[in-house]
Amino acid sequence: MSDDIVVKDSNGTRLSDGDSVQVIKDLKVKGTSVTLKRGTTIKNIRLTDNEEEIECNAEKVKGLVLKTCFLKKA
Repeated sequence: MSDDIVVKDSNGTRLSDGDSVQVIKDLKVKGTSVTLKRGTTIKNIRLTDNEEEIECNAEKVKGLVLKTCFLKKA
């Protein structure tokens, strides 16, 4: 991964691999009946090549990709 990519949450706080984030609004997960509720904490995120997305594992969903505009650093 390139060092030029800076990943920021919805508040502009810089994110890095292994951080914990919180969901700031209810999100329906495509392809499942799961909804990630506002305030859900997601631990151990992984950064991607896209500065607007992170990879993570939520409570019932593995291999989830979330947009950083719906997250804030916990």
